[in-house]
Amino acid sequence: MPDDFDRMWSDLAPVGRSASTTGYFRQPFTSAERECRAWFVEQCEARDLRVEVDGNGNTVGWWEVSTGSTTGGAVLTGSHLDSVLDGGAYDGPLGVVSALAAIDVLRDRGFAPGRPIAVAAFAEEEGSRFGLACLGSRLAAGTTTPEQARSLTDRDGVRVEDAMAAAGLEPALGRSDWLERVGCFVELHVEQGRDLVDREAPVGVASGIWPHGRYRFDFTGEANHAGTTRMEDRHDPMLTYAMSALAANKQARLAGQRATFGRVEVAPNGTNAVPSRVTAWLDARCRTEVDLAALVGAIEKQAQDRAGRDGTGLVVTAESVSPAVEFDPSLAARLAGDRPVVPTAAGHDAGILSAAGIPTAMLFVRNPTGVSHSPAEHAEIADCHAGVDALADALEELAS
Repeated sequence: MPDDFDRMWSDLAPVGRSASTTGYFRQPFTSAERECRAWFVEQCEARDLRVEVDGNGNTVGWWEVSTGSTTGGAVLTGSHLDSVLDGGAYDGPLGVVSALAAIDVLRDRGFAPGRPIAVAAFAEEEGSRFGLACLGSRLAAGTTTPEQARSLTDRDGVRVEDAMAAAGLEPALGRSDWLERVGCFVELHVEQGRDLVDREAPVGVASGIWPHGRYRFDFTGEANHAGTTRMEDRHDPMLTYAMSALAANKQARLAGQRATFGRVEVAPNGTNAVPSRVTAWLDARCRTEVDLAALVGAIEKQAQDRAGRDGTGLVVTAESVSPAVEFDPSLAARLAGDRPVVPTAAGHDAGILSAAGIPTAMLFVRNPTGVSHSPAEHAEIADCHAGVDALADALEELAS
């Protein structure tokens, strides 16, 4: 098994890597992501897994039950292959590679599944291109409608359907029939934090996901000359945005929650011009849904108050909000054993499937840096092997 994992990891590692930053740019339906998907199909076929691609860009390899009757739905595992802009190697691909390696482990053990095992590579989990995280799993589960998906465009104005078609897919953007054959889901993922480092544990089990959301702040003002316009005569939306970013930081720190303005667009974006518009996206995450509403409300109030003083306008739009997820407690208990059980503030496809009523669990592999969504994201190879063994054990128990 270690050789299988190491070989797959080595093959996948160069795909989509930036020569200048060593980070990854594997945006959905681009050449790098298509290469990753082709690699996944090749690996599935090499293991005699039946490959199915749905109309939402999700790719699934099925280890079918060859004889006898099955009890219960299929055991699904896997993760995603896309990345954030300038992301790390492990977020997503570790779960896909580990799932394939776990199947190798089970076959080496001579295991014959009593129900099908499927490995999924979900599409657009990060939301880095079309702005809606977990788009592939949301569409598969029916929690995002085809109409909502068709309204999504990337930064260049390309629609989801057009991007999928250009990537050689047949877009349908509707609920996926294959998901109805799934009885439970176990996703392995690199930890995006330091819980396991502090606990000195290579592998842990997730208890749940914090509620979180993405909110667009549209600040409007008056474009003007940077040299001739007196400071007191300006209606500068950049000032309103800057105060709002500081307010988000302060409010999140006071509440022990998370708030981040990580993306900004400015118009006309000239060095010698007062902006007419600033659009900024807030990512907010809290322990409870009540806390999330309170945090975003406090940030918006301070932003509106500042807009009133600056003579600018502000409209806040919730682009996506995900409720709290509590993973199946009995499933988590079966997987945990003596492993620590920890919460996460990061969103995952597992959260979408759990909210859709599929019993779901997650395994985390220790990240010694605690850094994610960055080229510094990492996991030691020995911990990756431990994660594969843990996932193989879980699949064997669930598919027996």
